[in-house]
Amino acid sequence: WRERLGGSAIARSLGGLFSRNPRLDDDLLDEIETALITADVGVTATTDLVEGLRKRMKAREFADADALLAALRAELVALLRPVAVPLQIDRDARPFVLLTIGVNGVGKTTTIGKLAKRFKDEGRPLMLAAGDTFRAAAVAQLQAWGERNGVAVIAQGQNADAASVAFDALQAAKARGTEVLIADTAGRLHTQQGLMAELGKIKRVLQKIDPAAPHEVLMVIDGTTGQNALSQLRQFHAAIGVTGLVVTKLDGTAKGGVVFALAREFGIPIRFAGIGERPEDLRVFDAEAFVDALLPEALGA
Repeated sequence: WRERLGGSAIARSLGGLFSRNPRLDDDLLDEIETALITADVGVTATTDLVEGLRKRMKAREFADADALLAALRAELVALLRPVAVPLQIDRDARPFVLLTIGVNGVGKTTTIGKLAKRFKDEGRPLMLAAGDTFRAAAVAQLQAWGERNGVAVIAQGQNADAASVAFDALQAAKARGTEVLIADTAGRLHTQQGLMAELGKIKRVLQKIDPAAPHEVLMVIDGTTGQNALSQLRQFHAAIGVTGLVVTKLDGTAKGGVVFALAREFGIPIRFAGIGERPEDLRVFDAEAFVDALLPEALGA
């Protein structure tokens, strides 16, 4: 995690702050506050966290800046631990329907390929539904992945009805005794009301076959989009009810702090974090590992 996230804005700014062996004072807390807000942690979450640390500092709870660093780490982990809930595939729900949603360009189709590889490696029979019928490339991408890995992909022509693709795929998955069905959807802006309503239609159509479907509505969020991710999630959650998140593109120059803002505002489980291009870089979200990668191990480190 540290190797992948060390270049993020939040890791660089906090690392720089503690690497110079700072004095324990209000200025240090002000700098921490600025670093967190700049890294998209969000004003409310940051203010609450820093004011809590300030009170403890005034009460002389911290012997030095090292103790403050340890307290900051603990507070950040506490913010994320409630949402670090791995995805559980319910074996009684056969097939377990996983519907992926999100705005354009967040890496949905790539994420599906990585998830499918994970499930296949676990020995789970699976099927993919090419529901992004707007982009011929998305259908071709899933089909190519399916061919390479021996996974069936249910698809229709470009501009086909996405709900119809999902319906056909669930029928086929049921008939074949498939354990997991992952359904792709077209990227849509959270402001496009017609397309947002289409998500509700997909859900209703799936429920004609299985009233419990989809068993997981997984929203893929680009970790570089900052606070805009909050309004995206708010709209998608209202339209279909999001049950899990994948935050992608957290490696490299991503600010990374949006993960804390999402956790604080919504409390929706973060199932996976994307920290690189390889399939194994889609990691099960781990609160401790994530925070440890953002903070220096010790003062002067």
